[in-house]
Amino acid sequence: MELALLIFAMIVVLLFSAAVEAGMMEEVTPDFWVPVGVSFLIFLGMHFVIRWLAPYADPVLLPAVALINGMGIAFLRRLDLGAAPAAQRADLSAFSGDSVRQLFWTAAAVVGATLLLFIMRDHKSLSRYAYTLGLVGIVLVLIPAVLPARFSAINGAKLWIKVGPENDPYFSIQPGEFAKICLLSFFAYYLVRKREVLSLASKRILGIDFPRARDLGPVLVVWLVSLMVLIFEKDLGTSLLYFGMFVVTLYIATERASWLIIGLLLFFGGAISAYFLGAAIGGPFANFYDRANIWLDPFADANGTGYQLVQSLLGLGTGGMFGVGPGKGLPYLADFDQYVLPAVHNDFIFAGLGEEIGLFGLTAMLAVYLFIAVRGLRAAITVRDSFGKLLAGGLSFTLGLQVFVIIGGISQLIPLTGQTTPFLSAGGSSLMANWLLVAVLLRVSDAGRRPVTLATGGGGVVAPPQKLADIPTEVVR
Repeated sequence: MELALLIFAMIVVLLFSAAVEAGMMEEVTPDFWVPVGVSFLIFLGMHFVIRWLAPYADPVLLPAVALINGMGIAFLRRLDLGAAPAAQRADLSAFSGDSVRQLFWTAAAVVGATLLLFIMRDHKSLSRYAYTLGLVGIVLVLIPAVLPARFSAINGAKLWIKVGPENDPYFSIQPGEFAKICLLSFFAYYLVRKREVLSLASKRILGIDFPRARDLGPVLVVWLVSLMVLIFEKDLGTSLLYFGMFVVTLYIATERASWLIIGLLLFFGGAISAYFLGAAIGGPFANFYDRANIWLDPFADANGTGYQLVQSLLGLGTGGMFGVGPGKGLPYLADFDQYVLPAVHNDFIFAGLGEEIGLFGLTAMLAVYLFIAVRGLRAAITVRDSFGKLLAGGLSFTLGLQVFVIIGGISQLIPLTGQTTPFLSAGGSSLMANWLLVAVLLRVSDAGRRPVTLATGGGGVVAPPQKLADIPTEVVR
């Protein structure tokens, strides 16, 4: 099943690549298939690794991720062709530009996921290092905030570690992408140990049980950390991502809807307060205030501060329902050597893609993201241990929330963020971190789907014992 779905996904990417060349050059070059073929070999290797190291893992996860990753490589190839003069496009090497760099990062990310599957034979082993992972996650989040802006800021958001010149660094990494897995491992371990206390109700208001005031400590701590991210790293999306994944993991652990209500009130209250403080005193709140104003009325300065968002909206509007066709959009003007849609290769790649495949195509892409999140939640349901449930559920929600944050930003649903679209955008940090996330989900789904007996323990359906005396004490309890 996994292999068949993987082949289907690569056929879709292959057809898109052919359509891009036909739309841009009115011909299909003999080597159009090369980037897709290399991608397929990488994903095929991952398929064999999964069947070896996690034979019962969900067969839908890899093909769904491969489809999005492959579409990202194909669209970056389209941008490489668009940046070349029209007369030279047919001769442009398949191993040049951003697309080949993305192929390299894809191979590196798959190798990283393979190593994680090989080392982590049981997802519960992460719980042994929960506090260490939590500390590592906090350090990864805080490093960009304490570095000078020339070493950490891109487009105003301090989310990076850059090496080299400020405007053209030799190397950059977004440590917060890797912090997600570390922090979620700690959250899952902590909430497994504290969920009984956090589930206790104090008052019942409108049919909803609210927690005791003294149990609000963990939420308030994470809320303060998320506000620090908002203020000092100057990015709403990252702040929302960290706070949201903790609150939802808390909700999964306690099954109390009141935690969601408290979380939403705290976050929106903090964001609104930061906006008014930015208007009143500026300082560390000024960047968020400016971004919020751009979001409220991007056309007020369409050729200045609102240029990115305006061009994103115009691109999506130009695409309409069915798009202008692969390769026929205008994210880049080769004659003027400039991008019409800035950062189309990373932050705004979804807008550039939307211009060419339209609302129907983007809906299909979002449906694939939904498949990944749903299959991750299914893994959380099937696995028996509480740590695995919280870990898989939290990771699945975090992936979905990250997609919401970036798509909401480019479509003016929420203020623009510094997040990248998982598996689709150019760059190594996000790609490698999200492939590691998928590796953890594969490991949890393998444990949940694996058939077991009473002798081996674990998850799945337990065969009935032959004698009453054979029933373990844990089952009797």
